[in-house]
Amino acid sequence: MPGFQRSALQIGLAIFLAAFFVAILGAFLAALPASAANAPETKHRATKPPAKSHSVATNPCAKYGPGFVKLAGSDTCVKIGGGIDVEGGGRR
Repeated sequence: MPGFQRSALQIGLAIFLAAFFVAILGAFLAALPASAANAPETKHRATKPPAKSHSVATNPCAKYGPGFVKLAGSDTCVKIGGGIDVEGGGRR
């Protein structure tokens, strides 16, 4: 647009947000399990699953706080959260 210039802060923020979303998308795609068609056949036994414990010994990401989990196949710990912020204004 003519007459509209973005500040260096706005450009830097836009680049940061784009890189952040690409990194998050990449992490989720890396965590997706392999397709069932490509997975080798295994026989499943009817067994009771082990009790889950939230200690550091079973969850290496517990040291970062509650809600952090390890991405499968990597050493990366993530916690997903979010929020909504709504603002409004008017002028007469």
